[in-house]
Amino acid sequence: MNFDYESMNLIPKKCIVNSRSECDTSVKFGPHNFHLPVVPANMECVINDDIAIMLAKNNYFYIHHRFDNDIISFCKKMKELHLPISISIGVNEDAYELLKLLNKLLIIPDYITIDIAHGHSVKVEAIIKMIRKEISKDVFIIAGNVSTGEAVCDLELWGANAIKVGIGPGSACTTYTATGFGSRGAQASIVEECVKAKNNEKTLIIADGGIKEPADIVKSIVLGADMVMVGGLFSALKDSPGSIVKGTDGLLYKEFWGSASAYQSNKKNRIEGTKKLLRMKSNTILEEISYLKECIQSAISYGGGNNLLSLKIVKYFLKS
Repeated sequence: MNFDYESMNLIPKKCIVNSRSECDTSVKFGPHNFHLPVVPANMECVINDDIAIMLAKNNYFYIHHRFDNDIISFCKKMKELHLPISISIGVNEDAYELLKLLNKLLIIPDYITIDIAHGHSVKVEAIIKMIRKEISKDVFIIAGNVSTGEAVCDLELWGANAIKVGIGPGSACTTYTATGFGSRGAQASIVEECVKAKNNEKTLIIADGGIKEPADIVKSIVLGADMVMVGGLFSALKDSPGSIVKGTDGLLYKEFWGSASAYQSNKKNRIEGTKKLLRMKSNTILEEISYLKECIQSAISYGGGNNLLSLKIVKYFLKS
């Protein structure tokens, strides 16, 4: 049965903490521990160098985007600051050249995210195998995006450590409306399917897309996700990289666009993304993260535990 987050109701259990502040939201993800199982989307309108540094300094996970930025300079900067290096690459020749140059400079990122719209691909298989053979057997590889259990099993086999799950559920993505493929309207059940499909318990799952409110993050974790990627909720914040636009109503908005959109690529033949305006929020990224942490802590207390692992055994029912 396919379902999405809004159809889920979580079932509370006896609270065992005196205050939600006692609940631990930390998570081990790859070689590092982080304060929260939430990562801003690796989109140009969500993250840039400064935000990546800010997140890393505050012990939050980040994945830098791969569009129109100087990855080499960024990696050098993060290495000098002794901060985790987490980058995105594509699957074309420029990605191979980037990896070889980083290797020549003796810079091995902590995390490499292979980021394409349809991650169950022979090109993804090829670049994972190249990384494992020529760059590092130990670097933490994230690959995606996918939306089937079969894809999860293949990416595991190819050498991915973590897999991004979600094709087209995001509000700025038009893959589903343009092609008919994807997880829109069923992202929650697809996350659950992909979690159950993995053969290696060490393989981690990132639920990516369709997060409209903090409860959706909690539900993703209940379904088995280890990390949750959020785009729109961060893009609308006042210190996000997106441009500020004054609307005809006199209110301020933030531009939000999909990574495969024509706006992103400066091409007119890109059909899998769109640009939209989001009402700008008054809070900052760190303030939003603090709020999300409180929401997750509260959820842990309702779930009868004191850490994230306790959410993994929370039960739910589906609204008819």
